[in-house]
Amino acid sequence: MSTILIIDDDDQLRISFQRLLQEEGYEVRTAASGEAGVRMVQGGLPDLVVLDVRLPGMNGLETYKQIHAIDQKLPAIIMTAFGTTETAIEATKLGAFDYVIKPFDIPQMLATIRQALETGRFMRSPIDMDVGPDKTRGEAIIGKSPVMQEVYKSIGRVSATDATVLIRGESGSGKELVARALYQHSMRNDKPFLVINCVAIPDTLLESELFGYEKGAFTGATHRRVGKIEQASGGTIFLDEIGDMPMNLQAKMLRLLQEKSIERLGGRETLPVDVRIIAATNRDLEHLITTGQFREDLYYRLKVISIWLPPLRERTGDIPLLVDYFLARFSAELGIENPGITHEAMSLLVSSPWPGNIRELSNTLQKTLIFNRGAPLSLEDITQAASGDPQKGAPHETACDESIRSWIRGLLSKGDQNNLFENCLDHFGSMLVGEALNLTGGNRSRAAKLLGISRPTLHAKIDKYHLKIETSVK
Repeated sequence: MSTILIIDDDDQLRISFQRLLQEEGYEVRTAASGEAGVRMVQGGLPDLVVLDVRLPGMNGLETYKQIHAIDQKLPAIIMTAFGTTETAIEATKLGAFDYVIKPFDIPQMLATIRQALETGRFMRSPIDMDVGPDKTRGEAIIGKSPVMQEVYKSIGRVSATDATVLIRGESGSGKELVARALYQHSMRNDKPFLVINCVAIPDTLLESELFGYEKGAFTGATHRRVGKIEQASGGTIFLDEIGDMPMNLQAKMLRLLQEKSIERLGGRETLPVDVRIIAATNRDLEHLITTGQFREDLYYRLKVISIWLPPLRERTGDIPLLVDYFLARFSAELGIENPGITHEAMSLLVSSPWPGNIRELSNTLQKTLIFNRGAPLSLEDITQAASGDPQKGAPHETACDESIRSWIRGLLSKGDQNNLFENCLDHFGSMLVGEALNLTGGNRSRAAKLLGISRPTLHAKIDKYHLKIETSVK
């Protein structure tokens, strides 16, 4: 459970905010002054600090400086009234994760809190490489095969430099873990590490998210906002799925890499920035260049250093190591004894193609353990988990399947319809996400794991399908 410290002298807001966050499943501590907040941080680090700019005695900016000196990787969100926006911007430039204007929108504030906690976890959680069989907790890059040894060598050689890195590999192959390892072994590991998923953020918002905007830049831009690139000053930006970045933003990204400067949306001032760029993609960038969907000049700027992560089917000798690691890790997380695995089940895992790579293998083992009754994982256990139905075994045509097919035939019989394909995908996507949330009692982390997607992607789906549970401050 994540711990959040709220520092605000407004008793009513502090109590209401505490109740709201507790309902979201967070452990909450509160302080009514900056001095008290600093003492609480000294007594035990929270996972996130949310503080107001205007505080009695020591103001919010000075409070943040002292907290930042205690732990530079502790994320902080600054709350401010409209009259103190510039102060909040200054705090952001000093390393605060973000600032929020009062009165704030509750769902948006909760989303910002989730992002800040995820960023803090990325910066603080070590990524081990080539760990031994006793490794049971945390995240690690696993593998002793020759291709993985080359990956380890690349991380070691590149992390000590400021070179731009392009990580390539199929979905689920572990690109984010490599990016985090590069950051944690770099000279910038005491500075921010921010992750931007170019697919999870709508095209219309991605530019302002990355580069920020000036007051009046567009309808609703009531104040200046610092973008993620400025927020990461001195640190590292990880651009995941960069192959899906819109062409207009590719030009701005090229300027960043060439000139080390940016302009906020709606602004004319050129702002120098000092960030390291790590990018990742599962797309064929060379093909995208030939079809005019990716800039060739940006491609060469990104691949100063290129690290290729092989698909799991090309390093099957690592699968037993991965299985042992995931069984130990998930058993510890679930609070159960590691049941082990039979020889037949392991043989099946080694011989499977794993189109979803390590993520698919991880999800299969986690689902198997959830329904395990203590015996070593059997061939049948793995088959049932891989089929998507841990209680009924291999998939087969059911009355439900036929009902769905009949419904689809009815839609198709109506003739041409706008966006029919996307609407059907959204329909079933909404059902799938909704059922995962129901099954986990609304626990977003568990639901994301069941669905085999990241937590930020889950939140994007919740927003897209309007499944968000509206919560009000009482």
